[in-house]
Amino acid sequence: MGEILVHEFTTLDGVVDTPTWTFDFGFDQKMGEAIAALTGKCRGILLGRVTYEMFEPAWSSRPVEDDPGAPVFNDTAKYVVSSTPTEPTWRNSTILGPYDPEAIRKLKAEIDGDLYVSGSGTLVRGMLADGLVDELHLFVFPLTRGSGPRLFAEDAAPLTLSRVTCEQYDNGVIHLGYRPSTQTG
Repeated sequence: MGEILVHEFTTLDGVVDTPTWTFDFGFDQKMGEAIAALTGKCRGILLGRVTYEMFEPAWSSRPVEDDPGAPVFNDTAKYVVSSTPTEPTWRNSTILGPYDPEAIRKLKAEIDGDLYVSGSGTLVRGMLADGLVDELHLFVFPLTRGSGPRLFAEDAAPLTLSRVTCEQYDNGVIHLGYRPSTQTG
């Protein structure tokens, strides 16, 4: 059984919406190395519908010459949590149906390797609440947004985490990696 590794771009005030606000900071090569370390051991990508619909046009035709991460996103099996019945539009994709923690536990047990999650805030909030996230990697950008969707909702149950990594990059971003202190998934 593999683990579920989550990667989020977030602001100092916890906003995790469509991260176009990251563009002003550039993409530090060391950030890419940290993300590649996460994706490198994954055998599947787990996405919410909105993130899947954003990633598919952005990645599906991107060649490795433009981005070394392209093969990871294009060739790896993708599992989409969606209550909207749709046919997959991106190769190697499977629609899992609406969020069901038991279906995700089953997928986690079946995959020979880890599952990687990027973005997918609604999905990640549910998995955190259900004890399914094994590692949470936050790339914290040095700005605030004031409003927008946050990773941790005001009514979220308290969660205690243990740090597994902390790195800072020249562009001002801090990478904080955590494992939940108590696992139930």
